[in-house]
Amino acid sequence: MINTEQNEIEELISSEEFFKPVRKHSNRIQLDSEEDYRTLYERSVNNIGEYWSSVASELEWFKQWSTPLEGDLGGFKFFVNGYTNVSFNCIDRHAKRDPQKTAIIWLSEDGLRQSVTYSELMVLTAKFAKGLIEEGVKEGDVVAIYLPNRIETFIAAHACFRIGAIYNIIFSGFSAKALLDRIKETNPKVVITADSTVRRGRKINLKETLDSILGEVPSVKRVIVVKRDGKHDLKMGKNDIYYDDFMSKITGCSDPIPIEANTPGFVIYTSGTTAKPKGVVHSGIGFLVGAYHNVKYALDLGPDDVYWCTADVGWLTFPIFELVGGLAHGATVVAYEGALDFPDIGNFYRIMQELKITKLFTAPTFLRMLARNGSDVASRYDLSNLKLISLVGEPLDVKTWKWVFNDFGRGKIEINNTYGQTETGSAWTSSLVGVTSARPGSCGLPLPGHAFDIVDDTGKSVGDEKIGTLIIKKPFPTLARSVWKDAQRYHKEYLSVFPGNYCTYDSAVRDKYGHIWVLGRTDDVINVSGHRISTMEMEDAIMSIEEVSDAAVVGIDHEIKGMSTVAFVTLSNNANLRANLGKRVQDEIVRRIGNYARPESVYIIPEMPKTRSGKIMRRLLREIITKGKVTGDLTGLEDPGVISRIVNEIKPS
Repeated sequence: MINTEQNEIEELISSEEFFKPVRKHSNRIQLDSEEDYRTLYERSVNNIGEYWSSVASELEWFKQWSTPLEGDLGGFKFFVNGYTNVSFNCIDRHAKRDPQKTAIIWLSEDGLRQSVTYSELMVLTAKFAKGLIEEGVKEGDVVAIYLPNRIETFIAAHACFRIGAIYNIIFSGFSAKALLDRIKETNPKVVITADSTVRRGRKINLKETLDSILGEVPSVKRVIVVKRDGKHDLKMGKNDIYYDDFMSKITGCSDPIPIEANTPGFVIYTSGTTAKPKGVVHSGIGFLVGAYHNVKYALDLGPDDVYWCTADVGWLTFPIFELVGGLAHGATVVAYEGALDFPDIGNFYRIMQELKITKLFTAPTFLRMLARNGSDVASRYDLSNLKLISLVGEPLDVKTWKWVFNDFGRGKIEINNTYGQTETGSAWTSSLVGVTSARPGSCGLPLPGHAFDIVDDTGKSVGDEKIGTLIIKKPFPTLARSVWKDAQRYHKEYLSVFPGNYCTYDSAVRDKYGHIWVLGRTDDVINVSGHRISTMEMEDAIMSIEEVSDAAVVGIDHEIKGMSTVAFVTLSNNANLRANLGKRVQDEIVRRIGNYARPESVYIIPEMPKTRSGKIMRRLLREIITKGKVTGDLTGLEDPGVISRIVNEIKPS
């Protein structure tokens, strides 16, 4: 929906269709009506510090804070001089109340399964934390976690929280180059990985990928390797040790240490508007408070739930809604390794039925896949325990929304389409479960404690039902504090566009009911299946191919993925064009970024449409592919005649 025209937006949001909550919320949510919500929201944004103090008070603290909020965007602190621990609040406090309650159920596409109770998780985490200390890891040191969704991933992350180490979780689907880009500058002392993972029946050798780049990361003194199935041994280096051997040599456990509320807790890399991915730094305690709040209202999650977040731990959705937010509410959470629809879509439904999942957090992409497979498949399984589906990643189209509600959910589930970013650390627009009505296609209402606006290019509020850029006006605890080792970049990218405000780079509309409709990116970052991909990062990969003189990548609508990518290339003068250029472009992007970034098509064009300043006008390329012509403004083009030449000569490689 990027660059959607205003009249199309007005048609989209003009619907008077509302879906009221199908069931009442639990007593965890102390609101009974939309009027209650609006009263709370106004009170919260008028006194941000006081509101977030009330949220933080629902958790356990070692030392109460002296000041609720200090500073503003660009230099804020919450709960100043307050001390607690993420691991303690997510694991220990539940282990003490209900030690035998199942904390995590792990299963994989090839039939492996394991579960741990909160008591077992506490001991394993405390033991691993002690082992990290024995390896010389101190508060503020970095530990890299290059693992798929596994119980050991929870243990490693919470062990870091427990001792004040900063963890850096890297998506296990990344190529060696992308892994190196996201690990090198943090200088980790320890890396935790697995020998392999599985995806659609294929083994992916994580340890081999890690080994291929470790020579460029001299800070690493220890690599801890999880044996995925225990059936084979690897070639182990002098700094390598198997996870089981590492745990067996540890004596004793580490208690959770008090951590000041604004101390960095983790770094997670996200694609930006330049070729270099940026490490977004989050406060551990701030993230805990915000994720707890987010899950409370977006899921109404509690100890009575069996809950499944289908995201990968390498994307922030999983830490928000499961690793931290899910455990903070004491639920039984499900972690799945592999492809949800392998060997067929029945795999997903069988898990839902067998585990009696009550709440599901997934991506619009996956719901579109379910819809494509039809209602007949869904009707074969007992999904009667399911109460709620929440989702994030990109807007959920109205057609799929209604299929999920009527066919998949049989009119008995609540659907909550949310919106957030890696940088915001939460899905801060959302329905409030059991309280507010849903509008198919919208991202709900702003959660309490989140002040925002939608503005034009001058920073002036556009009002309701007008397209503008979504900005954040006041800080909240999960908002990123900086970019790793580059505070100037944080200020330049997020705080300088609309001074005094945080720029999301997303275009949006607020309808007359207050619901927010996020339309797409205003910059050149593309969202494919919930993964943010920098066009600059992709173009940098393409430009490494000898024959290519210029490259541009655009996003186009995709029935299943929401968006997909298309690449355009121009050739160097007198280039000796070798065969299969398109495939080589795709392969290079996969090598440097990952398979999820593979472009759908690669087109050779005679020249790029550029402005007088040399900027490629990607929106025109998008129009040529989607409409076969350009109807937009051409006044910025250096040579308007280039459009007809591209249309006449465009051909896939």
